[in-house]
Parts: sequence; C-alpha cells; structure tokens
Amino acid sequence: MDLRALVVCLDQESANLLSQSLSELGILVEHAASITQGLELLGTDHFNAVVLDYRADQGSEEFLTRLRRSAKNRSTLLIAIVDSGFNARPVFGLGANFVLYRPLSSERTRISLRAARGLMRRERRRASRTPVNSQANVAYPGAPELSAVLTDLSEGGTSIQTDIRIPSTCKVYFEFALPNQQQLIRLSGEVAWQDAGGRTGIRFLDVPQSSRRLLQNWLQQNNPQPTILGATPAANESASNHSLATPPRTSSEPQTEPKDSSALANAGNRRGEHRFACKLGAEVYRLGSKVPNRCMLSDISEGGCYVEMPSPFSVQSGVEILVRTADTKLRISGQAMTIHPGFGMGVRFTFRDSVEREEVLRLLAILSAGPELDEQLR
Repeated sequence: MDLRALVVCLDQESANLLSQSLSELGILVEHAASITQGLELLGTDHFNAVVLDYRADQGSEEFLTRLRRSAKNRSTLLIAIVDSGFNARPVFGLGANFVLYRPLSSERTRISLRAARGLMRRERRRASRTPVNSQANVAYPGAPELSAVLTDLSEGGTSIQTDIRIPSTCKVYFEFALPNQQQLIRLSGEVAWQDAGGRTGIRFLDVPQSSRRLLQNWLQQNNPQPTILGATPAANESASNHSLATPPRTSSEPQTEPKDSSALANAGNRRGEHRFACKLGAEVYRLGSKVPNRCMLSDISEGGCYVEMPSPFSVQSGVEILVRTADTKLRISGQAMTIHPGFGMGVRFTFRDSVEREEVLRLLAILSAGPELDEQLR
C-alpha cells in the first residue's frame, strides 16, 4: 500500500467504518483515538489524507491549525466529519477538502472516500508523462519472461500493455531500450494499477544510476516539461475508460451510437465508475459558441454525465458544461457521445487539465455526502 491515511476519531464504531472503507481502497490506515495522539503522529509521519472527527471545539481547531502548519502534512487532503445540518463553510475555511456528515452511512462513506482517493492519486503525480511506443522484456517471480509495450513514461513509472495480467503483489523487472537509444535500461518496479484492457501502471522502485541517466536524458530530449525522479504514476486517465452516463431507455427510444471505434471498443467499461442520480441545474454550450442552453444534469460520474435537454447536440460535438453553486462555478469540457432527441445526450468529459478533474471529484464527493450542495463545495 502506497497511500496512507490518519483517522482521528474518538467514536470507535465510526473509526472502524472509516478504517475498513479506506483499507478496501488500498489505503494504509493509522487510527488516533484522541487529538493529542493525532498531533503526535502528524509530527512524525507523512499522510496522504487525514480524516478528523470535527467537534467545533478547541481541540479540533488546534488540530486543523497544526495540520496546515505541519512541514510533513501541510498539503495533505483533509476530510472532516461534522454533524448533520452543520454549516461546513468555516471548516472549509480552515482547510478541509471534503466533509462527511454524521451519522456515517456505509455507502456514502465509501463513495466519498473513493472520490477522495482519486484526488490523493492525482496529487501524488509529480512527473509529467511522455508518450512512447517501445518493446520491453518483463519478468516477475514464478513466471516466464513476457513481452510488453511501453505506452507512456516518466521518471517515476510507466504504463504498459500486456497479453498476460501481471500479479499486483509482486516485484516486476524490466529491460528495454528507448527510441534512438542503443543501451538497455534495466530497473524494477511494482504494479500501481491495472485495467480490464490489459494495461498496467508500474511504479519504479530500484533504478540503477546508469539506467537513471539514460531515462533522464531521453525524457529531457522528448519532453520539454521538467520531471522529478521518484514520482508516482497515477492511474491511466484515458477518456475512453471513463463511464458515460445514459438514462434508462426502452427499445423504442432512438439512439445514435458514436462512430468512433475506440468508444465502441470500450462500451463494456462505461458502467465501471459509480454514477450519481442527481438534478443539477446547468448551462451547456456548444464548443466555440457563447449561446447558453439551460439543461439539467441527471446522472454524473467521474468520466461523464447525462445532460437533459430537448434538442441535444450532434454526436461528437464538443461541449462545455457550466454548473453553479453558492460558493463556486464549475466549468467542464466534454464531448457528446450518445444522443436521444427530445430527451438529452450522454457526455464524456475531456478534461483540459488536472484542476477540472479534481473539481469533478469534489462535486462527486459532495453529492455523496449531502445534505446540501451549497454548504459543501470549497
């Protein structure tokens, strides 16, 4: 487990639920039963997330202040647990990224923590990835050597395509030559993520100095952005793997399918992410147009949403969706993938940068946490 969370919670039942939910997401959990114990751990260890049972007392205020001043944890993701009906704005002002409401429910807690985990993963990426198409020899204990294709590369890791699924718990050994390089790079790594399409994300562990220099030189020549060794590659963010939200329909309803072959090939993955039934008022713009179309978002996931509008745009149209709450304005870019004249269209998000994606993750956590949208978004 490479992600760590600190749960500061006196209530044992809530602590057990949080610890179990975090562990299911592959996050190592430290539990502190008091503010004092939590502060001690903040001073000695780094955590990717901190969950605080916030009680609006002096101890909670001191913990939040010390957290944001901590050399090790000042940028750590903070999740605050507050009473139902509590105005969460002051907690966000103290640095909270998400809130959960008491009493904690198993389903909502898991959904919110899953969204938070996505942010933890993205914030851990420090090195930009460079596309590559190179053959690699891959070996791991208990299996013969196999061939893989490197699809992107950073100083901290790579994503590969293989015909055989690599066990997620073993150390993996690589040997490959990069384009325009004669010398082989040899290093070891571990599995960071996998998907159903045969792609695997590898986090580099042991990189000999000679291989490190070859890797750095190639990245500097092929990527103008600076890179930092030791960064963690995030899960592959190809838009084709994100779910498309579509409404319930009968066989009599018209539907226009995308002609893009990659979209068709990934049709089976569309329901892979948790979707939220909702009723969010929004405006949608055809890309390049300033004419707003009032609409309703009725279904949303990390990868897409369903836009209810009587006259949907044509398939493959670029769109921008504007969602407003009391505290913020969220603008998301996307592409119309399925249309239902008279009903609406399924939109796949095409994030322009990591900020857009993180805002969608925050919105998902807000929808899962309840109770009021305009009380929660930072």
